[in-house]
Amino acid sequence: MAESLGPRLYSCYNCRNHVALHDDIISKSFQGRSGRAFLFSHAMNIRVGAKADRHLITGLHTVADIYCGDCGELLGWKYERAYEASQKYKEGKFILEKAKIA
Repeated sequence: MAESLGPRLYSCYNCRNHVALHDDIISKSFQGRSGRAFLFSHAMNIRVGAKADRHLITGLHTVADIYCGDCGELLGWKYERAYEASQKYKEGKFILEKAKIA
């Protein structure tokens, strides 16, 4: 009988703090500051920074940088507001950069 290994987790690459569940991935085809990034519906054990308007590839968004809750490493950002109607699905979602998670 196979043993359940529990949920697949993504961790901060710096300190291995658990920051997201594999099952919460919405898309793997996003672009971050350092390359490929994943869009997640939820994130955990993080700290959310101040909100700021940024011009991203898909237009103007209000975002907040997200940091590892343990070591403070910058991991990506949270979409707070999308100004384009076609981008509204991103609101409240999290970008974690592939280079920053394990």
